Amino acid sequence: MRVHVADHPLITHKLTVLRDQTTPSATFRALTEELVTLLAYEATRHVRTHEVTIQTPVAQTTGLAISEPRPLIVPILRAGLGMLEGMVKLVPSAEVGFLGMVRDHDTLEPSVYAERLPDHLEGRQCFVLDPMLATGGSLLAAIEFLFERGADDVTAVCILGAPEGLAMVEKATAGRDVTIVLGALDEKLNEKGYIVPGLGDAGDRLYGTVG
Repeated sequence: MRVHVADHPLITHKLTVLRDQTTPSATFRALTEELVTLLAYEATRHVRTHEVTIQTPVAQTTGLAISEPRPLIVPILRAGLGMLEGMVKLVPSAEVGFLGMVRDHDTLEPSVYAERLPDHLEGRQCFVLDPMLATGGSLLAAIEFLFERGADDVTAVCILGAPEGLAMVEKATAGRDVTIVLGALDEKLNEKGYIVPGLGDAGDRLYGTVG
């Protein structure tokens, strides 16, 4: 598994505002979109392309176009929806699927409650959006779901990650083509499974609701 932790002052600045508990939901949503676009730049570094010939106003030249089948972006509901616009801004030709997952607050185990994905993902590069890589359970379940559908290359884009979750995903996906792109790798998880120092519940802060 490849892990890339973004190291850029603009990313750190935006993360600082996101972490601040006084940041309102509207600002949180706007900054999340901006931050994800920056992370998407790194996440798509190895997107599959092919060479094309074009005619400029001056001369003929060659360039690159995104290959078929097009990349598939999969936000994990609900918090992943807040990351979607930032990703599709960078890759507007990508297709979008949805995966609804919920984590039991007592056992911390994830389960799928909804999905809208192609039946066959053979040859597809998939980009999973999930703000928080905490215990790793939800993200791992999503990755496994995509591989079961035939995906052969999965990249997860997360705003924050915890060492415990990262280690768990790495161990469980050994031998598979998985990349994790993080805005920051935080210190640890607390006894409730929240990232420390973290930014709280990303879904609640994005949408201003609880539950």
